[in-house]
Amino acid sequence: MGEVLVLVDHADGVVKKVTTELLTLARVMGEPAAVWVGPGYNDAASATLAEFGAAKVYVAEDPALNDYPVAPTAELLASIVASASPVAVLVASSADGKEAAGRLAVKIDSGVITDAVDIDASMTATQSVFGGSTIVHSRVTSGTPIFTVRTNAVAPVPAPGAATRVDVSVSLTASATKARITGRTVAAKGGRPELAEAAVVVSGGRGVGSADGFDVIEKLADSLGGAVGASRAATDAGWYPHQFQVGQTGKTVSPQLYIANGISGAIQHRAGMQTSKTIVVVNKDAEAPIFELADFGVVGDLFTVVPQLTEQVESRKGA
Repeated sequence: MGEVLVLVDHADGVVKKVTTELLTLARVMGEPAAVWVGPGYNDAASATLAEFGAAKVYVAEDPALNDYPVAPTAELLASIVASASPVAVLVASSADGKEAAGRLAVKIDSGVITDAVDIDASMTATQSVFGGSTIVHSRVTSGTPIFTVRTNAVAPVPAPGAATRVDVSVSLTASATKARITGRTVAAKGGRPELAEAAVVVSGGRGVGSADGFDVIEKLADSLGGAVGASRAATDAGWYPHQFQVGQTGKTVSPQLYIANGISGAIQHRAGMQTSKTIVVVNKDAEAPIFELADFGVVGDLFTVVPQLTEQVESRKGA
């Protein structure tokens, strides 16, 4: 069984949930081998990677790898591919992940498939395209297959691995160091969970009506310990920040509970949340397309329904 390289997505030494999803998927294809780029590797990270089946962890802790955007990661991956001859490479479908995958594909003369939602043992990828209206099955026919996988497409399942550390390094080329990161600003974090990893997501759409209207959405999310999402219509209108957009051009979420309030259910939005385990819809338009996805639906004014729901949740918590 050949190695499947998994590029670790991490922040401040903490392994992100998407990496555990990639490791779970990699086990279907071969033996998972994680690749850690940059400083910060620690015992907790090793334990997480081991918990989800990483047999080996290639660690490149050179701080210089963090001084340049993406290109050094692609060169490191190319070096490991050349020495380890893996059967595939898996990367998260983030902006940086897709760029790294594309650069790697050029370097090793291989095919790349982006935004996969599943991959089977034969290396056949499943993609959801055209806003989720069409399912495509694709295979790479040249070189070492490279796949970028959407966040929340796969449920992470633990399976113990050795996570044996292998230290690696790479000599960066001049082209990889042309663009330099000159500064970093830490994003302010509130008390809510990260949208892409939240177990509960409460979203608002055009029906919220204004930025102030999101107050009721936030109160319900906070009562449930969840994250706040928004449709593209709401973010384009400036009612809520774009980083909270759920949809094909925003973030893909797959929580245990998704509550859509005042969202009509355009294909673009549905593509980002339709794999949620339980979907609750609140909309005054009984013909809204999103009701087709709903496990539970309420036809009514969200400004009447949502506060009542929040009140009920709070009363149950206090009971």
